[in-house]
This record gives sequence, C-alpha cells and structure tokens, in this order.
Amino acid sequence: MNAEEQRPPRVGVVGVGHLGKEHARIYSRLPGCVFAGVADADAKTAEAVARKCGGCVYPSAEALAEEVDAVSVVVPTVAHYDVAALFLERGRDVFIEKPIAETTAQAEALVNLARDKGALLQVGHIERFNPVLSYLEKNLHEPKFIEAHRLSPYPGRGTDVSVVLDLMIHDLDVILHLVRAPLIAFDAVGVAVLSAGEDIANARLKFGNGCVANLTASRISPEKLRKIRVFAADRYISLDYQNQEGKVYWKEGGEIRREKVPVARDEPLKLELAAFLESVRLRSTPKVSGEQGKRALDVAAAIVRQIREGRA
Repeated sequence: MNAEEQRPPRVGVVGVGHLGKEHARIYSRLPGCVFAGVADADAKTAEAVARKCGGCVYPSAEALAEEVDAVSVVVPTVAHYDVAALFLERGRDVFIEKPIAETTAQAEALVNLARDKGALLQVGHIERFNPVLSYLEKNLHEPKFIEAHRLSPYPGRGTDVSVVLDLMIHDLDVILHLVRAPLIAFDAVGVAVLSAGEDIANARLKFGNGCVANLTASRISPEKLRKIRVFAADRYISLDYQNQEGKVYWKEGGEIRREKVPVARDEPLKLELAAFLESVRLRSTPKVSGEQGKRALDVAAAIVRQIREGRA
C-alpha cells in the first residue's frame, strides 16, 4: 500500500444548515478522516460551524472540491444534482442526503456519472443505520404485511418537496430493502394543507411475492412518530425508530408471547457517516448506494404523480 492509499481521506460538507452542521460535527470527531471544512451560501453560518467544528470555510463548493476526497452534500433538494455532479465530475466520493435528486432523470444521471468517474455515491436514508433495523434484517424473512407511520409537526423547512419525498421516502427505502421483490401495484392519496405540495400522504404497495405494505406520512401532526410493524408467518415485530426500541410477538402453547427487541442504541447519523468513510477507505459499495437511492426516488415520484393526477 502506497502513502496515498494510507492517507486518511479529507472530507468536507456543502450546506451546513439544520442537518449539515451535524454532518460537520460528526466528521470532526470521527477517527480515520481529516475534516477539511465547509462551504455554504451563508458565510456567517459557515463561519459559525467552522469555529465550532474546526476546518476551513471555503468560498464555494468548487473551492472545497479541490481540497477533499469525499463530501457530504446537505443542500436543498433542488440543488442536489448540481452540487453532487460538481464533485463527482472531479472523481470525489459523495454522500448526498435523501432524496438523491429532485427528479428521477437527475438521479439516473448522478448514478451514471459516479460509475463513469469511479466515484462512490451514498444516499442518506438514515433509518437503514438505525440500530433497531438490524434486528429486522437478521430475524425476519419473507414479510407478509408491513405498516409504517412517519409523523412530524410542521417543520418550516424541507417543504419545497412533497411529504412523500420528504418523509415517506425513508420508509419506501426500508420496505424495498426488506421485501426484495418486484413492486407490481400501488394506490396513493394525499393532500396539501400548509404547503404547495402534499403535507399528508398514504400509499399501499403490493409486491410480486404477495407482501403488502401500507405507509402513512404527515408533516402536520402534533406529535413525532416513526414506527414500523412487520408481520411474517409466525411472528410480528413492532419497532420504534425514534426511541430505538421494539417488541417481537409470537404464538406459543396457545398463547401470545412477547419480548423486547435487543437494541444497542447509537446515533444513526454517526453510524451512517462512519459507514460512508469506511466505503471510501476500502473502495467498497456503500450500504445505501446511488442505485438504491434512485429506486426509492422512482417509487416516491410515481406515488406523487398518482396523487396529483387523482386530484386533477
């Protein structure tokens, strides 16, 4: 291994608002990387984050791209394609928050660009790194019915896209990952209340293996809720992403038994970014690849189209 391969990757963040500043915080503390700094359209915000987390303030994404090996792109969805493409064109590895892009065409272009440039592309579907999900991955096979609820108060941010792309897409990604069968049909409804796009939506998915999934997402709820229930032939599992806890139920001796799901609680974003850096170091396929992010967006976009055509 030469000196270049041994050098820890230099990493930066573009967009250090509500979520981006957490990326900067985590990178500045993770071993095995050098936190180079940040770029943001708001210079004062960038300076405040750099003072807290270390690293430099770069005047533009282009300037940051010349100094890093990898980057987190945490800008508004409408800018995902332009910013991510800028780094991928230079062969930089990119972590991009969900959804991968504003349109499915842009998502396909990013996936192709990453492949052509030999760069890694990971999409920020954070629930895949929630410790409670690992129990499902290891202990549940061939789910028959899945129910997911994702509710939050009105955020005042992220409302440039439908709640399907803002919140439901997390559960779409998880369900596509768990079911691993072709999606053959879906029905969806949704309404806009406080935003131009949908604030509440429900979708029912049917897969080729017979599994059915029902998803509800709302960003105008008085409470926060992030739960999933998965039913199989001999048991069902109820998980709470937010509190990182869950229970498994099964029938034994004519009675319903239950026990707590063992969970090693941790910060999902930290685990997610650590996994990204591990992929960068090992040149391995990310756990949530660009292709998987594109698939989730393809389904989410189709759901939004059906909702809007139904209202027309």
